[in-house]
Amino acid sequence: MSQPLRGVRILSFEQYGAGPFGTLHLADLGAEVIKIENPAEGGDVGRLVGPFYFGLGDSHFHEAFNRNKKSLTLNLKQDEARSVLADLVRSADAVFDNLRGDLPQKLGLTYEQLAPYNPRIVCAHLSAYGRTGSRTSWPGYDYLMQAEAGYLSLTGEPEGPPARFGLSIIDMMTGVTAVTGLLAGIIEARSTGRGRDIDTSLYDVAMGNLNYVAAWYLNEGHKVGRAPRSAHPSLTPSQLYRTQDGWIFIMCNKEKFWPALCQAIDRPDWAAHPDYANFAARLAHREQLTEALDAVLGTASTAEWLARFAGKVPAAPVYDVAQALDNPFAHEQGLILEAPHPARGSIRTVATPIRCPGEAPLVGIAPTLGEHTQALLTELGYDAQRIAQLEEKGAV
Repeated sequence: MSQPLRGVRILSFEQYGAGPFGTLHLADLGAEVIKIENPAEGGDVGRLVGPFYFGLGDSHFHEAFNRNKKSLTLNLKQDEARSVLADLVRSADAVFDNLRGDLPQKLGLTYEQLAPYNPRIVCAHLSAYGRTGSRTSWPGYDYLMQAEAGYLSLTGEPEGPPARFGLSIIDMMTGVTAVTGLLAGIIEARSTGRGRDIDTSLYDVAMGNLNYVAAWYLNEGHKVGRAPRSAHPSLTPSQLYRTQDGWIFIMCNKEKFWPALCQAIDRPDWAAHPDYANFAARLAHREQLTEALDAVLGTASTAEWLARFAGKVPAAPVYDVAQALDNPFAHEQGLILEAPHPARGSIRTVATPIRCPGEAPLVGIAPTLGEHTQALLTELGYDAQRIAQLEEKGAV
């Protein structure tokens, strides 16, 4: 067996988080992801994001987004670099970028501009606000999208200030969405012989994620707000509850789980209680039910309740990041990988969530800036003299 994307070549003009997170999944699945970095700017700005560094141009942040990739330096603002790009495109399946919306056209990265060199090339663009419209030239970041798409109005306690997600969830979801589009384009191109442009933006993904909340407002005028205890807007019990030593999150998101919960907490009579007998009744009496469950769950620890609920009632402990990563179940599932690192000795990282049974995960590190430039240009047929000339002119 082999990794499912082995043999797929992606040229990626990527930086920071969203784009590199998307192509990380492709690299982990065996694709040859060639990270193209501008040497005049020191490469991907993610190399400079701290607080933990291994030396110039390498950090834990950079490693987290770029394992199993190659790095080639190329400055598209230099004319000589355009011919190098054309040669690379001839052997590639896709060109990916996460640049400001107006830059792909300026840098020659659109399908119209690259099709003469390879009509099957797929050009996938991830931008802040898209390549069309009034915000084409606007820079944008994850937290801004969360703010404008309404996420901050949904996160946190009702009496508190608006709050963002603790992670850059829009960056990550947009990266995954973008490479989903890229793979769809490659499949089509292999069938038809013709590539295309594929567009994704942080803003579009942030808005698209509103999904059922959007459907409720657009069709019924219902505006979802924040609920106490991080509660589900319409289902209960589906929220945080107090235990003897902390918190537990319980989600009875199917009717069958409510009587199972009642049985597990030794309150079987609650299953048919008129105030709690179905979703509608429990929602109408949510505050009352929360107080009742707090009282019962407060008699034992979170661990004790989880042992009683296991496999019967959907529930989870409320961990901090350290507890989540030290969780024995995470290690049982092989989610923590270790890779040799020349400066650190070894580094640990979280494995890809996509599993290929029978295939060991690829365990690698991020490339140094321009680490593969010489080899990739030699593969194109460039001799040492031409490579030296490109370096002298600042093209690579």
